[in-house]
Amino acid sequence: MNNKINNYLIKNYSKVLLNSILIAFCLGLILNLFEEVEFFKDSGESLFLPFILTLSYIPNLIFINLMPFIIFISSMWFFISIKHNNELLTLKVFGFSNLKIISLIAMLSFVWGLLILVVINPLTANMVKYYEKTKSIYSKDTDHLVTINRNGVWIKETKKDSLYIINAEKLENNFLTNVSVNIISKDNLIKKRIESEKANISLNTWAFENPKIFSFDNDGNIILENRENMEYVSFYNVDKLNNLFKNLDTISFIELITENKNLIIRGYEKTIISEKINSFFALPFFLSLMTVLAAIFTINNKNSNNINYFMIAVLSCAVIYYMKDLSVALGKSDRITPEISVWIPIIVIGLINSIGLLQINEK
Repeated sequence: MNNKINNYLIKNYSKVLLNSILIAFCLGLILNLFEEVEFFKDSGESLFLPFILTLSYIPNLIFINLMPFIIFISSMWFFISIKHNNELLTLKVFGFSNLKIISLIAMLSFVWGLLILVVINPLTANMVKYYEKTKSIYSKDTDHLVTINRNGVWIKETKKDSLYIINAEKLENNFLTNVSVNIISKDNLIKKRIESEKANISLNTWAFENPKIFSFDNDGNIILENRENMEYVSFYNVDKLNNLFKNLDTISFIELITENKNLIIRGYEKTIISEKINSFFALPFFLSLMTVLAAIFTINNKNSNNINYFMIAVLSCAVIYYMKDLSVALGKSDRITPEISVWIPIIVIGLINSIGLLQINEK
């Protein structure tokens, strides 16, 4: 009998979760499609390409970024359903306490989180990679181009009548190392060359350390000038470069684990990789705790008004979202380590759940 009841609960919760995912997918598809159509409106492409790109982008948004909130709403939906249908009372007759039901659904959410990491995430990472590559091909900003490969960092910028070709050995934290800047005139003649061992690019105004400036006159003579420091105003800074070519959404959880050292060699920051790995590890726990939180709000709420449930869901999602955002901001400002910033919201929700479960257990 217990197995039949377990299967019944798992089946009903799975249906609710799949319906929630489908609704979220349809909403995301409609909203993002407008954005992609706007992007391609002058490219002459049909509606097919924006539609394919939207299909490539939405799964990562839903399964990785929004899944905790989808789980929360699905769990509330499920517990409201069995509460209104008096199934909670029927289950208690068969020896299923509130804690047992919550534990079963929370464990199912945890398993769902593991399934996302192992099976779904590798697929969504490849889809985001395709999305990024395709969008970069149609980018209109041809005056400013960047590429990062085995030959280092290459940046092209156009300012007034001059072309700036920047090359660096690698990007490390906020610095470009072994930097060279070639300034080329509109007649394709090199006017000046700047060389520096290191340049701080944390801001758009770069700071070169001990630069050597080679100037070329009309007669082909080279004039060398040594400085202690020099500033260069660029279209890019370290955050823009990281966002352009170090989108960790294009790398799956499995790749982050197995290719960790290679990613660091390629220029990815160790702390950012560690933060992303921790966020993946935290996902199953996050989903499980959101299920418990939804059960606490639903079962402990004596008022059966659906509007109240809706308000609780919206407010809870907003509070948790901003709590996560605040925690990430603290991590980026070095007030706490980025790894700890990932786990703080989960610890807080876990403490809240422990109090709520004690109240449920008393009932």
